[in-house]
Amino acid sequence: MIGLKGKNALITGATSGIGQAIAIRLAQEGCNIAINYRSYPDAAADTEEMALQKSCGNIENCGVKSLLLQGDVSQESDIVEMVNTVVKEFGSLDILVNNAGIQTESPSHEVTTADFDRVIAVNLRGAYLCARETIKHLLSVNCPGVIINISSVHEIIGRPDVYQLFH
Repeated sequence: MIGLKGKNALITGATSGIGQAIAIRLAQEGCNIAINYRSYPDAAADTEEMALQKSCGNIENCGVKSLLLQGDVSQESDIVEMVNTVVKEFGSLDILVNNAGIQTESPSHEVTTADFDRVIAVNLRGAYLCARETIKHLLSVNCPGVIINISSVHEIIGRPDVYQLFH
């Protein structure tokens, strides 16, 4: 990935899975990484340590900066604070990876309205608010940037427990 060295990235939902892998890979390419987590600071610290180790093999000499940012992407104030912190600590924000997402473990006909609203708040509203705040920053400094939105395979592949209802 040519040209990523020294760029500043915020990855939401970066404590495991795809988000963690993205944080590690961006660090390997020389990006400073802001690792967002909602509830598990230890998992975020593990992501940070792995990213720094893979970026240089020696944390003390790698030159890649990292931040751990606690915040709930469904909360506008948390997002504003996250973006402001990245800009303050790194000097800019070049890359946003909207990765945070949740799902309910219930069959569709059993999902409560509250659960549905929470999924929409995190998966849709959260991605929008993170993008909006990032765009505000990019426009204020008149610099290009990148926003990447990650989605689930469940948009294409139905969940097995729901599928079984009809067969």
